[in-house]
Amino acid sequence: MITLRNITLRRGAKIVLDDASVTLQPGEKIGLVGRNGAGKSSLFALLTDRLQSDKGEVDIPRQWAVGEVAQNMPETAESATDFVLAGDVRLMAARKALEDAEVLEDGHAMADAHALLMDAGAFDAKPRAQALLMGLGFKGEQVEAPVNSFSGGWRMRLQLARALMCPAELMLLDEPTNHLDLDALVWLEAWLQRYDGTLIIISHDREFLDAITKVTLHLDEAKLHRYGGNYTAFEAMRAERMEQQQAAFGKQQERIAHLQKFIDRFKAKASKAKQAQSRVKALERMEKLAPVLASADFNFEFREPLNLPNPMLMFDEVACGYEVDGVENIIVRGINRSVLAGQRIGILGANGQGKSTVVKTVARMHRALGGKITEGKGLTIGYFAQQEMDVLRPDEGPLSHMVRLAKECSPNAREQELRDFLGQFRFVGDMVNQQVGSLSGGEKARLVLAMLVWQRPNLLLLDEPTNHLDLNTREALSMALNEFEGTVMLVSHDRALLREVCDEFWLVSKGEVAPFDGDLDDYQRWLLDQSKEAAKAAKDAAKQAAKNGGKAGAAMASTTPAPVAAAAPAAKPAVREDRKLSGQARQKLAEQTKPLRREMEGIDAKLNKLADERSNIEAELASGKASPTQIADLGKRLKGIHDELEAAELRWLELSAEVDAIYAAG
Repeated sequence: MITLRNITLRRGAKIVLDDASVTLQPGEKIGLVGRNGAGKSSLFALLTDRLQSDKGEVDIPRQWAVGEVAQNMPETAESATDFVLAGDVRLMAARKALEDAEVLEDGHAMADAHALLMDAGAFDAKPRAQALLMGLGFKGEQVEAPVNSFSGGWRMRLQLARALMCPAELMLLDEPTNHLDLDALVWLEAWLQRYDGTLIIISHDREFLDAITKVTLHLDEAKLHRYGGNYTAFEAMRAERMEQQQAAFGKQQERIAHLQKFIDRFKAKASKAKQAQSRVKALERMEKLAPVLASADFNFEFREPLNLPNPMLMFDEVACGYEVDGVENIIVRGINRSVLAGQRIGILGANGQGKSTVVKTVARMHRALGGKITEGKGLTIGYFAQQEMDVLRPDEGPLSHMVRLAKECSPNAREQELRDFLGQFRFVGDMVNQQVGSLSGGEKARLVLAMLVWQRPNLLLLDEPTNHLDLNTREALSMALNEFEGTVMLVSHDRALLREVCDEFWLVSKGEVAPFDGDLDDYQRWLLDQSKEAAKAAKDAAKQAAKNGGKAGAAMASTTPAPVAAAAPAAKPAVREDRKLSGQARQKLAEQTKPLRREMEGIDAKLNKLADERSNIEAELASGKASPTQIADLGKRLKGIHDELEAAELRWLELSAEVDAIYAAG
């Protein structure tokens, strides 16, 4: 178990933990909550020895491996799969042991290293790594792409996958959902529910915490308070605790006032001096209770729009996408929808289907690549970009942003009015001139919200607005959106926000936009069904690949041309003639590729034979009956089998590429 005893932790002049103690049991799933800046990430650093406490003890079992998401942005040309595989420290150690043994030509060490590789699950490690990547939204062709070819958000997903790959007894996840779409979030939620180690999560996603955690650890006023329950249960228990604390404080204040009144009245009288002195001592011995000081809530509201055109938008066969070097790449086409005044539309869809592209097209960030978008007269759009820096300037301060915006929207606004307005969003004093590039993610998000409110829009386009918002600010946003009189189009992985704000959903899928007939629970079930189908298909392909000889079978499944479907029995003569010609072409291609396919069949047989031999050697090593000399010989033979398999699989892939080239040319 994890035990923190009387911990005091300072960061500069700030006390993060003050004589804090808590005990966490093995296998517990814990949500670590507290306001922004309370010190949650510092507590993680304490648990991983990146920080040392000023006082007290931290006790974590020495044998526990700890997994966490690295916050640095990886910059490497290695493939996404190899980068994630490197997160499995046991596998990497076993591989290193085998490399060292091979250099020394030490058969005993080779056999030991192969045993370590078996324990680490080396033979299915790559599929496991790629399953993590696919679950987090990477496409089939992306799993072998170089890490430095991905954007920042995708690289953070790679870091998350690498952390999940680690066989850890303790997993620390700091805002793991920030860069995820809803489909990836649902997958991660299911994965963490199955995780059997100890898990501590920092998150501002209420439903995510409720689905996974059974314990809530609240960091407040430099103290740690443990609650048995998920986030919703924690809120109820904390409210009750605060009410009891406030009642106890009130009673104590009444008692203090009563004692002080007696002391003040009788301390000068000789006949009552003794009683007065005893009450003075009672006051001194009394442990003073502190009043409940609730954190100041953050609230804001969108101003009433000047007008509400209806319809606000009309899509007529609209195609959305982007251009690269003058080449159009259409992602979604054929949109025929209307957006009416007062609608609350949640935009759903798996990662990469084009949700953000649709929003950017409506926001005029991208031009429509086809069809026509008709805007209602007086349409005013407020756009919250998924990447806040798309609409912010890093070298300017919040006040400069507001001054520039006021020149466009309300040229008569005075600077003091703009300063007062920013103060409503917690930009006070010198913060109004602090460069945006140095602000935290939450501060940038609040600035974008302030700019939206000032524009007085009648259509709000919000693309993942909660990525850097704490729970209080998310609740304030939800309340403001519910009171907003205009139209909302929302892309978000925050299910609580979608439930509270949206009354209908659009699904972006397979290049189309269509209404989704159901609620968020229906959509989540649909996502899980899709994930199960994909997993089953991958599992079946893996089984088939194993039958066909490992990688060769998998490659064959992906590269062999699909069989031509049988023609309908009642075909016209012209169709029969076409079929005859195509049959002749197929026969010609078959003759051309026959020698290549024959060699591939021979390689398949060899691969199966080598795989069987490897299994027999591994079984013999595992039995413990082999003599030291036999172990050394078997270890060397395993190395030879490994090399033969690599060479045979490489030759199979070369032949497969030649067959593909012949079919493509024909």
